[in-house]
Amino acid sequence: MKLWYDEVRAAAWRRGLGPDITEDFLYRLYQGNADNPCLRSIILWFMGGARTAFLQDADSLVIPAEDLAEVLRFIRETLTSLERVTSYSRSKTLSRHAVSDLTMIREAGLDRVHVGLESGSDKVLELINKGVAAEGHIEGGRNARAAGFELSEYIMPGLGGRRFSEEHAIETARVLNAINPDFIRIRTLAVSPGSPLAEKVVSGEFEIMNDLEMVKELRLLLENLNGIQSTVVSDHMLNLLQEIEGKLPGDKSRMLAVIDRFLGLPEDDRLAFMIGRRTGLFYELDQLDEPDLRDRAHSMVSRLGIKNADQLHELVQKLVGQFI
Repeated sequence: MKLWYDEVRAAAWRRGLGPDITEDFLYRLYQGNADNPCLRSIILWFMGGARTAFLQDADSLVIPAEDLAEVLRFIRETLTSLERVTSYSRSKTLSRHAVSDLTMIREAGLDRVHVGLESGSDKVLELINKGVAAEGHIEGGRNARAAGFELSEYIMPGLGGRRFSEEHAIETARVLNAINPDFIRIRTLAVSPGSPLAEKVVSGEFEIMNDLEMVKELRLLLENLNGIQSTVVSDHMLNLLQEIEGKLPGDKSRMLAVIDRFLGLPEDDRLAFMIGRRTGLFYELDQLDEPDLRDRAHSMVSRLGIKNADQLHELVQKLVGQFI
């Protein structure tokens, strides 16, 4: 990585650009090096700003603390333009580390940790074989915060199915309130074909919720977030309402208002927005006020013979399956 990083900078000097690496230069360099995947990867990184790195693809903090700290120090010394280094981790891993070890890792150069909370309900966590209970999530999250990491916790509306929906929402909010993460990131449930959860759907043990039900569940969760300063982020294409974003507690009422606006729509407009959102016609609720888009969405609903959210559900699952 460092070799090709230096090569890009050297190429810029050879072209007379000096330290100024322009987008046009990067584009031309990319086009002229189709046979060099390493160089092209670095060029794409430069196009993104060359300021961040992600240690992927799994839980990097399972590495012994001293070893991970050495890796991080080397990365920081080698790629000096870095402003942030991020990794995935698991609550169980974070709870097993002493805060002093996590602090050492953070001081060595790891800034942000992403954790898949998914749910704060022990029943739901057992259902999906998560490998951690609610209190383990809390302990791991608090350890990460105590060590000074910027912490993102991912939640999954719909993961409790119809049976545990209310408990899933309320208990997830309770755990988040106990952690107070920097970010709460929404990732709507999508069941992968062939997964253990898909087998539970086939057997009838798990009932997938439709979009309307998941929006109501998300409202209950947001309503129960109290005493924290987290930023809620809805940054995934599977989320129906991507406008549900803001910093707590100040933006809570505005986020709830977005949900209430959707829930208050006439049923035909709700269906039109849901099908339009899932087919890429809409990005946000305001687009429903654009006559051309609105007519196209209503035309799809009529053409497909959709009468209610449950009828739309099966089609949505097929569409969602294309993105996972």
